[in-house]
Amino acid sequence: MAISPTTFAVAALLLITHLTSPAASLSSDPVVAELSALQSQSPTGVIRLSDSLLRRILSLPTPRPFHTLIFFDAHHLHSKPELSLPTLKSEFALVSASFLSNNPNHKSKLFFFEVEFQESQSSFAQFGVNSLPHIRLIPPTASDVKTQSIQMDGADNSRLADSMAEFIESRAQLTVGPINRPPVISRKQIAFIIAVILLMTPFFLKKLISGNTIFHDKNVWMAGAVFVYFFSVSGAMFNIIRKMPMVIADRQDPSKLVFFYQGSGMQLGAEGFSIGFLYTIVGLLLAFVTHVLVGVKNKTAQRAVMLFALFVSFWAVKKVIYLDNWKTGYSIHAYIPSSWQ
Repeated sequence: MAISPTTFAVAALLLITHLTSPAASLSSDPVVAELSALQSQSPTGVIRLSDSLLRRILSLPTPRPFHTLIFFDAHHLHSKPELSLPTLKSEFALVSASFLSNNPNHKSKLFFFEVEFQESQSSFAQFGVNSLPHIRLIPPTASDVKTQSIQMDGADNSRLADSMAEFIESRAQLTVGPINRPPVISRKQIAFIIAVILLMTPFFLKKLISGNTIFHDKNVWMAGAVFVYFFSVSGAMFNIIRKMPMVIADRQDPSKLVFFYQGSGMQLGAEGFSIGFLYTIVGLLLAFVTHVLVGVKNKTAQRAVMLFALFVSFWAVKKVIYLDNWKTGYSIHAYIPSSWQ
């Protein structure tokens, strides 16, 4: 069958266009093909980065056809709770898995890497990393990774995976999509809990009707009320949802711990519990004064305890106001009526 010159020219033009297209050059590059293979072999899509692999990535001509996001890790520092490296590492893997599942057609636009200090010390030195946690994004146009890569600010770790996703979307202009978190408990665990509840229900109802349960003890209700109050005012729910660390290492001096973080965008667990403790003291003193102290017959004792309660309450509220001003810069001023002046 003869092929006309016009048909041959069109076929040749299409072939040249395909070979010179970004997709073709992307798939034909051996480094990109290797990264895609390593990405598919990883359960979460995070690739273990070595010094040699980093050199091959940086040897690609700029602009490279992908962004590079690196999580710097050190196994010997996992035991330090103030760094929260295991938690951040798992959140990093969660972002990678979510990106791959939400963007199946753009897997080669962004590669996630983790690099371990003991295995790749030269990579740490090449980026100038001297403290952890540390996450770095390498744009496609970056030739000098130490000066042209983008470091994720430590304060952005407050929301963990969500913060990392926002960092990627703002810096790499790539959409991660919703974070696909695994369920807290499995279906088998849910079925087991339901079975236990069904088995225990008759025994519980029998004790409930007879009035012989802990729910009939007023001390339990009082302790529960205090716990709920402390849980509410201390920001404990925020700490659980965001997986906030109790303390973090000082960025200027890693040997020191930071218990109170200055800035309204982040709250550590220690400062939340401190504020909750101060609020709880004031609440308990108010309850004591209004329910117990009014029954004391000795007026001198009443006045002494009342003055003590007022002094402690004033001190606690003053500390809360001071911390709020220190974190946000917002000041609270006393109002004095003009007729008093």
